[in-house]
Amino acid sequence: MRGKLTFQPANSWFLISPRHHNASLSPAFRQVDTVRYTHNGPRQQANPPFGPGTGSGSGYATTNPTAPFTAHSPPPPLSIFPLSKILRSLCVTTISSSPILFTPSLTFLSAVAGSKSPLLSPDHNPILKTILSQTLYAQFCAGETPAEVKVSINSLKKLGFRGVILGYAKEIVMDEKEIESLGQAKDDDEKSLAAAQADISSWKQGTLATVDLADAGDFVAIKFTGAGKGSLRQLVHRQPPLAALEQGMVEICERAKARNVRLLIDAEQQAFQPSIDDWALGFQRRYNRSGPAGDPGALVYGTYQAYLRSTPATLRGHMAVAAAEGFSLGVKLVRGAYLGTEARELIWDRKEGTDKAYDDIAESLIRRRYGGVLRTDLSHESSSSSETSQFPTVDLVLASHNRVSVQRALAIRNEQMRAGSQRIEMAYGQLSGMADDISCELVQRGKLARERNGAGAGAGGADGLELEVPKAYKYLVWGSVGECTRYLLRRAEENRDAAARTEETRRAMGRELWRRVRGGFYG
Repeated sequence: MRGKLTFQPANSWFLISPRHHNASLSPAFRQVDTVRYTHNGPRQQANPPFGPGTGSGSGYATTNPTAPFTAHSPPPPLSIFPLSKILRSLCVTTISSSPILFTPSLTFLSAVAGSKSPLLSPDHNPILKTILSQTLYAQFCAGETPAEVKVSINSLKKLGFRGVILGYAKEIVMDEKEIESLGQAKDDDEKSLAAAQADISSWKQGTLATVDLADAGDFVAIKFTGAGKGSLRQLVHRQPPLAALEQGMVEICERAKARNVRLLIDAEQQAFQPSIDDWALGFQRRYNRSGPAGDPGALVYGTYQAYLRSTPATLRGHMAVAAAEGFSLGVKLVRGAYLGTEARELIWDRKEGTDKAYDDIAESLIRRRYGGVLRTDLSHESSSSSETSQFPTVDLVLASHNRVSVQRALAIRNEQMRAGSQRIEMAYGQLSGMADDISCELVQRGKLARERNGAGAGAGGADGLELEVPKAYKYLVWGSVGECTRYLLRRAEENRDAAARTEETRRAMGRELWRRVRGGFYG
């Protein structure tokens, strides 16, 4: 048995603040694919890797006809989806794109998610359950039973996805008053401790069941807030996890390791996040080291939200710990999903600040060098090479619904493959039911790249490959319809906040539906 876990506050490493500046884009960012594509900034040129259009792109991928992957034009990416999925997605995105339809829908869903009345509980009201299960639940969730979840996972893999990120729906989202009262409460008596242990036991069993549902190579999402109020108190006070939760997490990690399943510790509200960072780093210290057989890679990943001003310093501190202690740092990079509950001063003033932070961090991790918002003020040029030599081993899940961010990552990976450069372990992730057009484009790009690489083996980099075969994953949660209502509410709010992205998906689904209707009439 290995030594006891240590959960050190990560802020002791935050000695240097990152320098925020308007760094110029690297050549790879200015030119997506030097052989076939051109992409300058956010405005897309003819035949970019994700299709023609303006802004962040359109819903269809196209390839340059002068240098095709195959001898025939590939089918539209969304053609892999069944008609029922296209229709449901079109319905959901149409409602989300219309203030007249969306506002009352969100009000109703908020009431359902926050109510304790059996009348508004999908698990007790069969009519309400039917409405939700056939719409939002079917769009974003995997199922209520293990059998339903397995069907959902297998369906995605048959479409060409590399795997899934599977989460157990149980969680707690609190407002400021609830968090404040939680911070003042004490948890000393035996009754409270017994209740906390019961909550942890339920959370552990649900998470272990989720690990058992996942296949080798999949990810499982971990939410510490699902472990009950006793654990929430520890998070609020920035204390180590309760002994029962620590032992439960050890069991989860050991089960995941045995099944070759990786664990993503989700980011949550900032009231809890510093402790979550400490706990995640503690488990990474233990499990993200090479085993007796020299198995590389991270088992446990932390999540970093680019919309927080503190994230560059937080990540840089964690990277320093990983480099100094010799373990792999697992990073899931997201933009952020708690805009409605976070203090405004914690977040970048403008969306462009979030976009820059996200893309700077992604490029730094993929290239294995500190740049952009991760780069500190260096006194001498020699410090740069020293930083590069101390760069830790990093495994990355690029979780993004932003087409430009995905394009940029693919550009760098393609450049590295052609040059035979060292590449980090990396996957792409999108939420099920959101940015499906981008997800399907990644799947199609993988298929076409495999064809291209197979046809031209030996003509590319040191390993004979020319183009990145992206590993595309979909994030799914499972649980009863009632357990998933808070998750569904967040997805609805995210659709509202990302109105342009939602509108793109709606248009893409509409075009795909029209293509099928037209094909039915005209053969």
